[in-house]
Amino acid sequence: MESTRTFLLLGLLLLYLTHQSDQQLAPKKKPTAKKDVQSQASVAIKELQQQINEIIEEMTVLKEQQALQTVCLKGTKINRKCFLADKLKKTYHTASEDCISKGGTLSTPLTSDENYHLSEYVRQSIGPNEKIWLGVNDMQTEGVWVDKYSSAVVYKNWEASGRSPQPDGGSAENCAVLSEGSGGKWLDENCRQERASVCEFNIV
Repeated sequence: MESTRTFLLLGLLLLYLTHQSDQQLAPKKKPTAKKDVQSQASVAIKELQQQINEIIEEMTVLKEQQALQTVCLKGTKINRKCFLADKLKKTYHTASEDCISKGGTLSTPLTSDENYHLSEYVRQSIGPNEKIWLGVNDMQTEGVWVDKYSSAVVYKNWEASGRSPQPDGGSAENCAVLSEGSGGKWLDENCRQERASVCEFNIV
């Protein structure tokens, strides 16, 4: 009996000491728990920031699409582009900068179909015998006509009839125009001339 009681007392003492030990160790675990909470909060903040960035990006795209729809309503849509005419005559560089400031570039037809529709749009919006600047020039290297991205122009529609086939201006005429009066043919002109223009905007 005595040995049983002693065994029980030892067991209770061991349980008590274990409990006390756990209580003493518990405060030491709090920093770890605090670190876990901080880590979880940091992850949550990052996820929230990512969601905010995605929402801002979506809003920016929607604003761009809305602006583009306004451009299309004011101007015309040809294939996957919107075109907006500007009757005000300007030098090539001023016209180009104005298009860029609006989020577009000077029109640059990539196919004969696009060139035809652009010419028709010029006739209807600017006038039947008008010329507009194109986003095409050979300023960097004479005779090498490039687009707004400085890439060699693949599609060209130079005026080939007449006494002097285009381009014929040499280093004095480094910018291209589309001549509606010539049925949408291209001519080279001095970049300081003042012409109307058409800005193009890619549809996203």
